[in-house]
Amino acid sequence: MIFKSFQLSKLDFDNYNLYLFYGKNEGFINEVIQDYFINNFEGEIIKYDENEVLNNNEVIIGEILNKSLFCEKKILIISRTTDKSVKIIEEIIDKNLNDIKIIYKSSALEKKSKLRNFFEKNKKIVIIPFYEDDLKSLLPIVNNFIKKNGIRISRESINLLIERANGSRESLNKELEKIYNYSISVKNLQHETVKKLTNLSENIDVNELADQFLIKNTKHVTKILNENNYSDEDCMLILRTILIKSKRLLGIIEKNNMVGNIDEVISNIRPQVFWKDKEKVKKQANIWNLSELRRKIYQISEVETLVKSSSINSLNIVSNFMLNY
Repeated sequence: MIFKSFQLSKLDFDNYNLYLFYGKNEGFINEVIQDYFINNFEGEIIKYDENEVLNNNEVIIGEILNKSLFCEKKILIISRTTDKSVKIIEEIIDKNLNDIKIIYKSSALEKKSKLRNFFEKNKKIVIIPFYEDDLKSLLPIVNNFIKKNGIRISRESINLLIERANGSRESLNKELEKIYNYSISVKNLQHETVKKLTNLSENIDVNELADQFLIKNTKHVTKILNENNYSDEDCMLILRTILIKSKRLLGIIEKNNMVGNIDEVISNIRPQVFWKDKEKVKKQANIWNLSELRRKIYQISEVETLVKSSSINSLNIVSNFMLNY
């Protein structure tokens, strides 16, 4: 059965167990899987590539259908799906999948695709195409973001953000994250600032740098710092990214000291920890204690003030801070 992406709010996900999400907009697909399936899900999440399923189909199908004493609910996500999976889907479609959701992900599929036709013609299963984003779909994302965070930027800057997203909400969200991190203390962003922030080289990877700092991986931090020529704006973004992640980590550690279940705390913390970052955050929480992290948060504010007021190279200041725990 075919649904359109704009009909998601009307789709009763409890009524279906097999889904095919296809198209070039992988960022939107991942967003839907996170929002409608993974968030608040307490069962087991299993991920495979199609080749793994094809090479071990009997074992994997058995694993899907077998109920665990400890965890009956399952979500299975199979990536890079092609027509080769149709036979296996035919085998499992009439099985008892009451507590199992199976999501197939694929890139763009032609009309003659066997996989696409199979899902479109069967009313028991759901197929949703995800086309590339355009101005109409990206503009509300930016408007909601700036409204929610009290950020003031010009229409020219909004157009620039959408232009540099190049039809991908995943890319847009990365640009908005830069804006958010920079706007902690400056809510009114001039167009030149937005232009510089969104022009940062792709290998800058500020989030990775901040995560490695909080994991205390000095070797990796040094490598990233040496491979990039950071500007003053970059350095401010790095500090504010570390600050945001540190404050979130502080809340996680405080909560875990009361609850004693780090997985539960990370799953319920707000702002939400993206699923692929959970192991990193868990590792960070095991490394830091409260008093040490509070001191580090205070130091970040001091270093930020120094970067703003000093004539010394900003990168030297930030590097010294990050490499001296």
